[in-house]
Amino acid sequence: MTILLLGSGGREHAFAWKMIQSPLCETLFVAPGNAGTATIANNIDLSPTDFDAIKAFVLQEKVEMVVVGPEDPLVKGIYDFFLNDAELKEISVIGPSKIGAQLEGSKEFAKEFLIKHNIPTAAYDSFTAETVEKGCEFLETLQPPYVLKADGLAAGKGVLIIQDLAEAKEELRNMLVHQKFGDASSKVVIEEFLDGIELSCFVLTDGKNYKILPTAKDYKRIGEGDTGLNTGGMGAVSPVPYVDAVLMEKIETRIVKPTIDGFQKDGIPYKGFVFIGLINVNNEPIVIEYNVRMGDPETEVVIPRLKTDLVELFLAVANEKLDEIKLEVDERSATTIMVVSGGYPEDFEKGKVISGLETIEDSIVFHAGTKLENGNVISNGGRVLTVTSYGNDFEEAIKKSYQNIDKLNFDKMYFRKDIGNDLK
Repeated sequence: MTILLLGSGGREHAFAWKMIQSPLCETLFVAPGNAGTATIANNIDLSPTDFDAIKAFVLQEKVEMVVVGPEDPLVKGIYDFFLNDAELKEISVIGPSKIGAQLEGSKEFAKEFLIKHNIPTAAYDSFTAETVEKGCEFLETLQPPYVLKADGLAAGKGVLIIQDLAEAKEELRNMLVHQKFGDASSKVVIEEFLDGIELSCFVLTDGKNYKILPTAKDYKRIGEGDTGLNTGGMGAVSPVPYVDAVLMEKIETRIVKPTIDGFQKDGIPYKGFVFIGLINVNNEPIVIEYNVRMGDPETEVVIPRLKTDLVELFLAVANEKLDEIKLEVDERSATTIMVVSGGYPEDFEKGKVISGLETIEDSIVFHAGTKLENGNVISNGGRVLTVTSYGNDFEEAIKKSYQNIDKLNFDKMYFRKDIGNDLK
């Protein structure tokens, strides 16, 4: 098969790394890709949201499957674009329909879906600029800390957790009236704060059948001890050590199954990943949010643990035959540490030459924000590289990742040194 993978981050490099291992994948294009995907596949200078350019390329290269990495093209309706085009409709798209992608594209849509299908989630209400003062009154009915979520896509940064009531009201006005997150915060969801341990559950579905992929836990804050600003993710561990069979059974029966059943009841075409952000409150799993694609950096620990052929899984999703495939998972733990540009997630510099990549042993380096320039790999984003390792337990795996990070270098390079410490 000739396959086109959309995206340019660590998630897409991990997908590409796994897909080219499949005998079913003859040619893999990545648009736009990065310096890592360039070494194993064919990078194409296309934007994942330029559907007309993607159409022309797909027809020219006789692409048979499109795998969508990031959320933007899904929320903008790439699945429907292919389905409604006579020349494209036979080409499989791995990713949900536009309405399915609203589970991530709109926090309010997700909350309404959860309530409708009796899936456990926090109490909430949503507000606009016109109802901002009602929102302030609603905050007064809650106990601190206060959770404010921009309704739309804000690149993983549209959630604020605030201890002080006056500050929460001020931030609500900033989001709604002053458009702190642009159009993403034209509507804001306020919800009750849940105190527990977060984890991510990943599901691959063909709309009827599903496979639950390995669990993972990521670390969002820039600073050690989970302090400082939220980022796209600074590291991840899989499996999550405290998730036992009892908790997994609750997650499946109370959350995963009703979610997939909900797609069918609501007539939502959904062929792709469902990433369920959960919080474990006194051993009761509660949904914080849905994402409609794999997480990053969780992909870099989940995908390396899959023994099953990823392209075979995608074909089964496209053909609605996921129930016919056995999912095999590596028993070992996998961990990943994200190496970022100094200053991230605020102002940072690009264009730094990265050295030491050829010295890495017994770990996999997935590129996130990199590009090739004059024969050098240079930084091209806030999150630059992620170093993934296997181990008999997460502590052994983490140790390997840190040993290999010590061999890497670029100007103002930063990484957290405490990933996994909370699990010991």
